[in-house]
Amino acid sequence: MLSNADTTIVGAGPYGLSIAAHLRALGAECRVIGTPMHTWLTAMPDGMMLKSAGISSTLYDPESEYTLEKYCGERRIPYQHMGLPVSLKTFSEYGLSFQKRFVPDTIDDEVRFVDLASGGFKVELRDGGIFTTRRIVLAVGLSYFRNIPDVLEKLPAELRSHSSENKEVGRLKGRDVVVVGGGSSAIDLAVLLHEAGANASLVARRPSLDFNAEERWPRPIHERIRQPMTGVGPGWKNLILTEVLPWIYPYFPDDYKIRTLRSTLGPAAGWFMRERIADVPLHLGRHLVAAAEKGGRVRLYLRSAAGDEVLTVDHVIAATGYRTDVRKLHFLSEGLRARIAVIADAPSLSPGFESSVPGLYFAGPITAPSSGPIMRFSVGAGFTSRRISRSIRPAALAA
Repeated sequence: MLSNADTTIVGAGPYGLSIAAHLRALGAECRVIGTPMHTWLTAMPDGMMLKSAGISSTLYDPESEYTLEKYCGERRIPYQHMGLPVSLKTFSEYGLSFQKRFVPDTIDDEVRFVDLASGGFKVELRDGGIFTTRRIVLAVGLSYFRNIPDVLEKLPAELRSHSSENKEVGRLKGRDVVVVGGGSSAIDLAVLLHEAGANASLVARRPSLDFNAEERWPRPIHERIRQPMTGVGPGWKNLILTEVLPWIYPYFPDDYKIRTLRSTLGPAAGWFMRERIADVPLHLGRHLVAAAEKGGRVRLYLRSAAGDEVLTVDHVIAATGYRTDVRKLHFLSEGLRARIAVIADAPSLSPGFESSVPGLYFAGPITAPSSGPIMRFSVGAGFTSRRISRSIRPAALAA
C-alpha cells in the first residue's frame, strides 16, 4: 500500500519528468508514475533521427542545468545546436539520464484506474497499489490516441499496423510494404524500411512532401536577424509561436484556437530526409478509398485525378498520426471523464493547465487545443513545466 501523495504525475516522458524537476526545485512534493521515456524507447523505429534541432531536443530543469548539449559533451557525442540531426538513441538515453538525476524515485508502473475521492483522487496501479492524491497531472503522451483510418482498421491485424508499432523495421525485410501518410513519421518509416531491405513505398493524399528548411551552423548574423532561431525552427512567426502565443493563447475564443491549431506547424519531415526518400517509390495525390484482404495479402484501392489504381502488398502501415480525445483515456472513471470540459475532444484548460475538474491537470500534446501549437512538440515542455509548477506550488506548500 503506497502512502497518499500531494501531487501525482502520470507519465515519465519529456513533459512528466520536466514538470517533476520544476516542482521539486520549488520544494513541492510529487510522485511520478510511468516507465521513463516509454514511447521513445518502444514506439519509434530504430535508426530514427529527430526532426527537431539539437537546441530544441532537450528536457527542462529550472536552471537549464542538464541540457542535451551538456549530456553529449560529457559523453563526447557529437552535438550542434542545429545542422546535426539528433538520433533517437541519443535522445532516449539522455532522457533516462535526466530521470535518474532529477526523478530517481520514479515508480515504473502503469495507472489502471483514477476516480474522484474525498479531497482529491483515488489512483489504482497495475501491480495492485492504491493511494489517494490531492492533485494529478496527466502527461501521458500520445500512445492512447493512435489513429488508424476506418478503411484499414477492418483488415486482419497481421496485415496492418500503426507506425508506432514498428520499432523493429528489420522484421519486414524482403516484404512489400506500403506506408500511408505524408508527415514526418510516414517519411521516416518509409526510408528506414527501404534501407532495412523491405520493398517499401509511400501513399499520401498530399501532392508533394514537405521538409523543414535546411539548417546551417554557425548561422551568419544577417540570417539570425532576419530569421531568429526558435524551438520549432527559424523565423519571426515561430518566435511569436514559442515566446508570445503560449501566454495569450488560453484567452482566445475556442473557434480561433482550433483554426490556429489546424493551420500552424503542419506535418513536415527533417531536412536531412529529403535525399534519403529519393529512392522510395511515392504515390502522391492519392486517396485511399478501400482496402481488402486477398490471399493473405492486402489490396489497396487508390483514387487520384489521373484515375484509379490498385496496389497489392504484404503489409500496410498507417502513419496517420494521432487524434487526441479525452474519451480514450479509459483509465479515468466514466464519471470523471464526463466532468472534463472539452475543446475539440481535448480538455479545456486554464492558463495553468488545470481542467474543469479542480486538481486535475494535463500536459503534452493533448493540451494543444487549449494551450497552443507548440504543445505538440517536446519543446513545449519548458513552458508547461513553469506554468504547472507555479500553479501547483502555492497550494502544495500550504497543504
